[in-house]
Amino acid sequence: MFRSFGISSFIKSPLLLVLWLGAACSVFGQDRVLYKQANVPTAQRVEDLLARMTLEEKVGQLSTLLGWKMYQKDGEEVTVSKAFEEAVQQRHIGMLWATLRADPWTQKTLTTGLNPRQAAEATNAMQKYALENTRLGIPMMMAEECPHGHMAIGTTVFPTSIGQASTWNPALIKEMAAAIALEARLQGGHIGYGPVLDLAREPRWSRVEETYGEDPYINSQMGVAMVSGFQGEDVASGKNVISTLKHFTAYGVPEGGHNGTSVSIGQRELHESYLPPFKAAVEAGALSVMTAYNSIDGVPCTSNGYLLNNVLRDDWGFDGFVVSDLGSISGLKGSHHVAATSEDAAKLAINAGVDSDLGGYGFDKYLLEAIKSRKVSQAVLDQAVSRVLKVKFEMGLFENPYVDPEKAAKEVRSTSHVALARKVAREGIVLLKNEDNVLPLSKTLKSIAVIGPNADNTYNQLGDYTAPQAEENVVTVLEGIQAKVGNDVQVNYIKGCAIRDTTQSQIAEAAALAAKSDVAVVVLGGSSARDFDTEYEETAAAKVSDTEEGEVISDMESGEGFDRMTLELLGDQLQLVKAVQQTGTPVVVVLIKGRPLNLNWIDANVPAIVDAWYPGQEGGNAIADVLFGDYNPSGRLTISVPRSVGQLPVFYNYRNPQRHDYVEGSAAPLYAFGHGLSYADFTYTDLEITTSGNARSPKVTVQFEVKNSSNVDGEEVVQLYVKDMVSSTVRPLMSLKRFEKVMVPAGGSRKISFTLGAEDLQVLGQDLEWLVEPGNFQVMVGRSSRDIRLEGEFVLE
Repeated sequence: MFRSFGISSFIKSPLLLVLWLGAACSVFGQDRVLYKQANVPTAQRVEDLLARMTLEEKVGQLSTLLGWKMYQKDGEEVTVSKAFEEAVQQRHIGMLWATLRADPWTQKTLTTGLNPRQAAEATNAMQKYALENTRLGIPMMMAEECPHGHMAIGTTVFPTSIGQASTWNPALIKEMAAAIALEARLQGGHIGYGPVLDLAREPRWSRVEETYGEDPYINSQMGVAMVSGFQGEDVASGKNVISTLKHFTAYGVPEGGHNGTSVSIGQRELHESYLPPFKAAVEAGALSVMTAYNSIDGVPCTSNGYLLNNVLRDDWGFDGFVVSDLGSISGLKGSHHVAATSEDAAKLAINAGVDSDLGGYGFDKYLLEAIKSRKVSQAVLDQAVSRVLKVKFEMGLFENPYVDPEKAAKEVRSTSHVALARKVAREGIVLLKNEDNVLPLSKTLKSIAVIGPNADNTYNQLGDYTAPQAEENVVTVLEGIQAKVGNDVQVNYIKGCAIRDTTQSQIAEAAALAAKSDVAVVVLGGSSARDFDTEYEETAAAKVSDTEEGEVISDMESGEGFDRMTLELLGDQLQLVKAVQQTGTPVVVVLIKGRPLNLNWIDANVPAIVDAWYPGQEGGNAIADVLFGDYNPSGRLTISVPRSVGQLPVFYNYRNPQRHDYVEGSAAPLYAFGHGLSYADFTYTDLEITTSGNARSPKVTVQFEVKNSSNVDGEEVVQLYVKDMVSSTVRPLMSLKRFEKVMVPAGGSRKISFTLGAEDLQVLGQDLEWLVEPGNFQVMVGRSSRDIRLEGEFVLE
């Protein structure tokens, strides 16, 4: 405003001159404030800013509010909402969560939600308000859900995590994570929630689809890939986001499969199985960790100081911040009943090492009360605030708080990202069975019947934590098959039945269609697709509610909150596939689902079975690529498929002794961990094991050759397992220690070499100290945990 005055104006008005000098000094003084100077070390910037903050401003920085309430959309224009202004001015908030999220829970649709350009404009408006209308001008930090794509309108939807892991290709998952990070960052996001590192050893649990499976080692490798892809080499790059590890810890094995309930595991199992994936991701540089809803041995994870301080920070050197899961601080009082008041719940959480309150109603006024009543010290508060501010500085938010809406509109869901989604989906498809080489299908067939509730269902294909989709963005199985064969093959479709509802089934009509076709592709499974009639918990988990008589039942049988008591195919799905099979037409079953289901009858009676999990927006194209042989399937299971819930828990690396069969049948799973077929045949030969060093510093090299003995090029997933023959504590029957996906051309061979070290051979002794014990070890190399092709032993002196 001073530019409109000439120097003569100041000479004529001494008062104006004084005001100008005061304003100038204020501006210049701001430039000299340490926390605003980019070249000052982060620790000094944090210390300087912290010293300037009031108690209320400090507490506000720890509140992460629900973000989708913070913008106002009027036609194409997006501005900040009154709720945002009040939260900033009255509560001094520092973070938002799921600002760009759209789904039935948030009530944001394709119409009421934001496209990528509008999303960037909305986050820019929020940053501008926070910077220009607060005393200290601290930028906002935006966290977004990013497990298999940024959960926002117009982004790329990749397969859910269980499908990602089935690729057994960490390099590909790192590339995918980088694409997700870019899409979130371009729209103004700074934190990506993911990866989920929970071990899935309870298939009745509703969130199996969000995990990488049952094994600590493959979960570790996938977790490291996600963290590396999300965060890149520099989180201030403008292309990367901070990775938040979920859920710390042992969340995936709730008693009875009930989401978020208590977990009963010992310290040895905790440290040997459930913590290693988190440790590997922390060592890869993860800057944020989220607490789990469950308790372990009677202590809720959100108030577990041993886990958050002793293990995470002291032992592992974690240097980021810890955020509660939504409502888990208030859950200390309302769910776990370990706190009598909300003030006590806030005290327990922050004293245990929780730095940020997701939801904004766990700390806030209750934390202020706890500090004023001296239940929480200023030092503990300052430490938590410092951890949050440190990340804001490291991301460069004080220097670069804004994003480019034009760039967001252009680069989110780019052609290359869509192609990558197809690649990830394709590599994650598992060929479970292929009797008499029914697959691949010929493109010269005269007619194909495409049948089933998931054959042409957009949302059933995408999994939980997915935003609304424009219809043209998703390719279903029916559309993928039609595109693959063109007009030369007659493709006929009928739904046949729903996932759960039985009032609209067309079993006879489906059988008739199959009978006059050369082959029937029957697409069955489950659904995590939420609809606008679904009720939700305060934590956003879906509620299982009673259905009125005559009301159509939702397809949803999986996804957060939808735990199962059985693993049966629901509704009329089994009846449908039985009717189709009885026509005598060759049948291929394609499964789209989020958890292992009972496939006993299908396995015994259907010649070809393909498991695609939730394959994302390009799932239809990817499945068609596999069905017709344009891609040789290379996916492998990362979770065992049980024969019955009576077997549970079923996972390959359970501890000795070996299990015996039941009166009713086998104790072994129907399909074992690591299983997956190929159109190619592979042989394994020439195992060589060499050791050097000793138990104090072991080095074991395992070499062998893999040959493709067929006339089809193919990728093989070679798997190396180790068994400790005698140890001081009870060990697993076998443990995955290395794997590699290798392309082996028809008639060709590949020499494979793996090296094992102390961390691969160590045991947690009776004193809960890690050590490598001398003795005999068995090496097993093969195509799955149940298909071992080579065995050998080595001795550590």
